[in-house]
Amino acid sequence: MHPTAGPSAYPHTRPRPVHWLATAAALAAVVTGAALAGPGDATATTPTTHATAPDPQTAHYPLDCHGAGPQVTDRAQADLDGDGRPETAVAVRCASGGGTPPSGVYVLASPHPDGTAPRIRATLVDPRQRMTVTGLTAAKDTVSATVSGYSGPGVPRCCPDLRTAVKWRWTGGKFTVTTPPVARSA
Repeated sequence: MHPTAGPSAYPHTRPRPVHWLATAAALAAVVTGAALAGPGDATATTPTTHATAPDPQTAHYPLDCHGAGPQVTDRAQADLDGDGRPETAVAVRCASGGGTPPSGVYVLASPHPDGTAPRIRATLVDPRQRMTVTGLTAAKDTVSATVSGYSGPGVPRCCPDLRTAVKWRWTGGKFTVTTPPVARSA
């Protein structure tokens, strides 16, 4: 049998204050070095500007509201074209006391050079199509919404009877519909 070696047999294996000080000094050197080195070039491609999305309340919409004025019913913001500046997708209709006025869906970009109002970058749904838009969202390069319409002229204007989810994707410098809206009705 071999005699068991106790702690006194190997004095270099017992932690002493000098070991703890050496470990603390090495750890401090690593942390300081990492802090001084920073994140490196990984942040060089990240945009540093924090542009604000266009305000839909200040835009001018191509609606003929006969004096009632436009009403923003939904909005969503995202950098849709990948230029580092957010756009605003907005659903707008004429203000009305009753019925369901048709909606328009527009994508607003940064203001004109004169800075007075955001410019309309694209029209996704024209109010002349006589559709109602709800559930507008925007993410990355896609605008999504639920679009409701009418199956025929006999359907009351208060109660659209056709509904579908629609998506538009920014591709090749323009928005392309990936799911077409409901058929236009008279």
